[in-house]
Amino acid sequence: MKIVLAGAFGNLGAEILKVLCAAGHDVVAADLKERPIEGTEGKYTFKAIDATAPATLSGLCDGADVVITTMGLTSASTKFTAYDIDLQGNVNLLNEAKKAGVKKFTYISVISCDEPGAEKVPMLHAKYQFEEELKKSGIPYVIHRPTGYFYDIAKVFRPYVEKGEMQLLKGYGDVKANVVDCPEFAQFIVDHMLDENVTYNVGGKETWSYLEMAKMCMAAGDKPCIIKWSPYWMFGLLANMPFIKKAGKHDIILFSQWTLSHNLVGDTAIGEHSFKEYITDYFADLRK
Repeated sequence: MKIVLAGAFGNLGAEILKVLCAAGHDVVAADLKERPIEGTEGKYTFKAIDATAPATLSGLCDGADVVITTMGLTSASTKFTAYDIDLQGNVNLLNEAKKAGVKKFTYISVISCDEPGAEKVPMLHAKYQFEEELKKSGIPYVIHRPTGYFYDIAKVFRPYVEKGEMQLLKGYGDVKANVVDCPEFAQFIVDHMLDENVTYNVGGKETWSYLEMAKMCMAAGDKPCIIKWSPYWMFGLLANMPFIKKAGKHDIILFSQWTLSHNLVGDTAIGEHSFKEYITDYFADLRK
C-alpha cells in the first residue's frame, strides 16, 4: 500500500517510519526536514512540506491509500501556535487527502483532549478541534489518543534527576498515568491503520503515579529522593509572565500543568516493555 506519513521525522514519526519500511509499504515521508533514521535508508520517498503553507502539500496524497499524521506543536515556538499546526496544518493535510480520494486517515491526538477544562489548554483544544474536523470529513478514520511516552517522562525529569531535586504539583502526587513505549505504539498504529471510525485511548501495561515515577527516576539515577511541591496556581502565573509568552512557552507550561494534575490512563493498554526498566537504562550514565 502507498502510505503518506506526515511528521515522519519527529520521535514518534520516525518509529512509525521504521515499521512501515520494514513491512515493505510504499512510503512518502513528509516533514519540514529529513534526518537519517536507521533501517529506513532507501526505503521511502521524502517530501519536504510546511503544513502551514498549503501549496507545499499539493499532490502529496495523490495515489495514497492511507495518510498517517503525527503533526503537532511539541516545543516552544515564537512563530506558530498549536492552532496553526495541530489544527490548521492538519486541516490542510486533510483537504489534500480528500482531494486525492484517500481511503483511510490516521491521526495521533492526545488523551483527555475532550475533558472539561481542556478547551483552556491550546495544545489539547487544537487537537480536539481537528478530531472533530476529521470525523466530519467523510474519510474513514482512526484517532489515537496516547497518554504519553516513556522518553517524554524521562526527558522532562532528567534535569531534575541531575540536580537531585524533583518538582511536582502539590496535592497531585497521586495522579496516575500509564505511559507507553514509543516503538510499541508505532507498531500498534500501523497494525490498526485500516480500522474504521474508531478512537483508541492508548497507554502502556504499567500504571504509576507521578510521585512513583519521580522516585523511580531518582533511584535510577542513584540520587536521593528530594521532592519539591509547587502550588497548582504557580504554573498559571508563570505561563502568563511576559517573558514566558515572548519566548513562546505559554502553551507548553499550561500543557505541563494539565498533565501533572489529571489522571492519564488509557484503557487500551499495549506493549510488553516496562517503564521501570526503560528509565533504569536511560539514567545509567548518572550511576557511573
